[in-house]
Amino acid sequence: MGIERLEGRDDAVLKILKITDEVNQLKDVDTILDKILQESRSFSGADAGSIFLVDNDRLIFSYVQNDTLFKAEAANAALYQNFGIPISEESIVGYVAKARQSLTIDDAYELDPTLPFSFNKSFDEKSGFRTTSMLTIPLIAQESRLVGVMQLINAKNESGAVVPFSDEAKTYIPLFCNNASVAIERGLMNRELILRMMQMAELRDPAETGAHVQRVGAYCAEIYGTWAARRGHKAKEIKNTRDNLRLAAMLHDVGKVGISDAILKKPAKLTNEEYDIMKWHTVYGARLFKNQTSELDRMSMEIALYHHEKWAGRGYPSIPRDQVWAKEPSLGSAPMNGEAIPLSARICAVADVYDALASPRSYKDPFPEEKCLGILEKDAGTHFDPEVVEIFLEIFDVIKAIRDKWVETPGT
Repeated sequence: MGIERLEGRDDAVLKILKITDEVNQLKDVDTILDKILQESRSFSGADAGSIFLVDNDRLIFSYVQNDTLFKAEAANAALYQNFGIPISEESIVGYVAKARQSLTIDDAYELDPTLPFSFNKSFDEKSGFRTTSMLTIPLIAQESRLVGVMQLINAKNESGAVVPFSDEAKTYIPLFCNNASVAIERGLMNRELILRMMQMAELRDPAETGAHVQRVGAYCAEIYGTWAARRGHKAKEIKNTRDNLRLAAMLHDVGKVGISDAILKKPAKLTNEEYDIMKWHTVYGARLFKNQTSELDRMSMEIALYHHEKWAGRGYPSIPRDQVWAKEPSLGSAPMNGEAIPLSARICAVADVYDALASPRSYKDPFPEEKCLGILEKDAGTHFDPEVVEIFLEIFDVIKAIRDKWVETPGT
């Protein structure tokens, strides 16, 4: 249920509190942004909207929705655009960030030329979209910290005509955003904590970079979204699972902290004995989630343990889940294949292997795109779940956008 058109102040406040509580149940920042933007658009009837998050003195484009241009619940390359805007009075979002006050515009093409800010028409010209009414709101968390700016575009009335934003929208959406901004901070902190955990792994394994795990997490979220949409899963269920999957997938190789440097940093192919030792990183990673308190813990364990299993079998570690905690479990004692492998791990297997193929390693240059995709297609049905590979290829424009957003940089 969204913050639908409301009847009276009490009704509005109660609905805002209910939706805020739902937002607070979410963990990953992207899912939180999606929820905040969707609910705000539902209340105001806005056709589109975007959220920018603060990064030093810039606003980084972080989330977008557009009913006219994008299909709901579909993988969307536009989510992974990589640009920022200075916090200055020249742009509308920059002005709102500086002023820390909401701004309503009835027609973006009819702005008073004496205003310090102007409307950038480039997106409209490129896409064919027509921006008219706008409601731009600062996202202010506790202790008056500015975490970002949300911009809603083109409020529509019941007949679908674009109209100015209502007084109710201008009153209650900022109230909702003030409450929800705390959840954004928490989501950012959750993402940062996971990245710090992976920085520890990176000290041991140079391949486990922050960019790598961000990409793998995003690939997994998008693959799952398309997989679940094919089956007609409810939007709320899809979002909740994506919320956990993205974070859990970022931790897929956290168990490598238990493997020696001589193996992790070897600039050549591992021997059979070394490879057998490397297999234990799946068990070490799973053991970090022994005391499970949430669905995120359960999914993190599954991915860490099973993302090297193979669709046709002969993957690893192939042990019963209850043997993870045994002192010396016997790897290969319980072969796994097909749908016995958790979906989250089958998705992560494709995402992780693709990213390893497409990225530089100490022992190889990145493979060309055609070669990466050829390997996935060849191994569909043996190494990989064939439907997951099919979806990966179907949304490859999104995969490329994710790669462009999180690029390896020197020293990372």
